[in-house]
Amino acid sequence: MNNTRYFGLLGIVCMFLISCNAEKKEAVTVVKTEIQTDVLLNQHATKLKEILSTLKTTDSFPRHIFKGKTNWELVGIKDWCSGFWAGTLWYAYEQSKDSTLLKGAKQFTEALESLAYTPPKNHDLGFQLYCSYGNGFRLTGNQKYKQILLDAANNLVTLYNPNVGSIHSWPYRTDYSHNTIIDNMMNLELLFWAAKNGGDASLYDMAESHAEVTMKHIVRPDATLYHVAAFNDSTGAFIKGYTHQGYADESMWARGQAWGIYGFSFTYKETGREDFLKTAINLSDKFLERLPEDGMPYWDFDDPKIPNTPKDASAAAVAACGLLELSTLVKDSELQVKYRTAAKKLINLLSSSAYLSRSTNQALLLHATGNYPDGSEIDESIIYADYYYMEALMRLKALETKV
Repeated sequence: MNNTRYFGLLGIVCMFLISCNAEKKEAVTVVKTEIQTDVLLNQHATKLKEILSTLKTTDSFPRHIFKGKTNWELVGIKDWCSGFWAGTLWYAYEQSKDSTLLKGAKQFTEALESLAYTPPKNHDLGFQLYCSYGNGFRLTGNQKYKQILLDAANNLVTLYNPNVGSIHSWPYRTDYSHNTIIDNMMNLELLFWAAKNGGDASLYDMAESHAEVTMKHIVRPDATLYHVAAFNDSTGAFIKGYTHQGYADESMWARGQAWGIYGFSFTYKETGREDFLKTAINLSDKFLERLPEDGMPYWDFDDPKIPNTPKDASAAAVAACGLLELSTLVKDSELQVKYRTAAKKLINLLSSSAYLSRSTNQALLLHATGNYPDGSEIDESIIYADYYYMEALMRLKALETKV
């Protein structure tokens, strides 16, 4: 074979191999790209200001964007997602110091005040009010915001059942007399904050007890999670673990795993209990171990339709926040690097063209999945994905500033 023909065939083979591995190469390139946090945050703040100008009322809140559509579908005050929009605006204001964003953040926050004084029909006051009023108080020091948060914490613990030792999730459901869901770990942050800022010390005790019950009954021996633990509300006896939004009772629902990573990380930070830290580490390691080759979680890691099933950008955003938190808590330097690097990879993927929305879409992120079994919010933009994405960028910026 002459040289010309040999090298010609070699070139064809190389091109074929490059074509076959294009997606893999693209993913690697995304991971290696350095995140320009200020550039991204400034871009997002500008976009959020533009979207803010299109919202004509402050008592309706962005929730999701139907696939193929461009504008937010709005929900009312009582929706569990009502606080995420105000929280996202607070992060945008924190980055930009733009007075229009500040005004909008205040308006959409203050529209939620009544939730602190209405007997809760769900467990989500932390999501609703700590993401909004909590960020607002942190950035403004407004004492009225502080009092509303303290009152909200007292309201939330009316759902605490001392027989079980946890906050009752979904009090409107009748299938079991007491449910505790992994999502509820996130609402503990409000209670820990309140106990340190003028609230009763019992708020701390109830938050710690809730985390302990969750660790005992929702965290499985293989470091995966049930979505829900059911209990007898009178005796406190554990009945069963099951799922509501995952593929199956024993499957690994991606966002639930992310809630656990984040929730047990800050619970260790608040309590100093090593068993909570070990739980956060085990949940994180399992999440990272199960990530697919492209680095973005499917909505459930055990869906038998993989790879022909939706991803969940919201799970990636929540996990990134939790991993960044965890990287500041572990003492081993190799683990610090491991978890921070993993978080940066997730943020990089979310910031890539595959997941960052086009300018015509009002959301920041695409490809989140809400409740797949219920056929709700599948492969859509969802407001809590945007919220935790902005939080992850702000957290990363703060960590980089310290270096």
